[in-house]
Amino acid sequence: MREGDIIKPKYLDQAYLQAIQPIVDANQQRIQQLNTTHQPSKMRQLLAAITGQSIDDSVEVRVPLWTDYGRNLKIGNRVFINDNVQITDLGGIELADDVLIGPGAMLLSVNHPLDPAKRHAVEVQPIHIGRNAWIGAGAKVLAGVTVGENAVVGAGAVVTKSVPANTVVAGVPAKVIKTID
Repeated sequence: MREGDIIKPKYLDQAYLQAIQPIVDANQQRIQQLNTTHQPSKMRQLLAAITGQSIDDSVEVRVPLWTDYGRNLKIGNRVFINDNVQITDLGGIELADDVLIGPGAMLLSVNHPLDPAKRHAVEVQPIHIGRNAWIGAGAKVLAGVTVGENAVVGAGAVVTKSVPANTVVAGVPAKVIKTID
């Protein structure tokens, strides 16, 4: 855990969301700065401030990039994030080394409970994107999903279940369509 991090429960209620609001506010300003900067070193510096971690010089980000929190995002080395990517990281998102994220992809680690009485709470589950995985353009990866090492998520896929390593998934909902040799 990093200094200033707040331990997150499975369900985030209004009290928890209020407790993290100062981080959210500060990071929203940083996201705006990030999205108007085109110098790679400045972009990595802002991304480091948003995530609270150092960002390797090998990381490349195309803007705009969107996140709801930022502090629960971990980015490995040689990661490429294309433009218009939405990262909803309240539940935690980890991008391992050599991950590629296509334009317009969404990584959504939050959901709402089905129970109407609890619906205003936020349910969180982490997302893990394995080493050398590729998330295609416009794909959506939902809360609780792990995308295995070397896996490919096809453009426009909606990933509701974990993806085995060395496979290609596509469709809505995403299904394995091929194994990578």
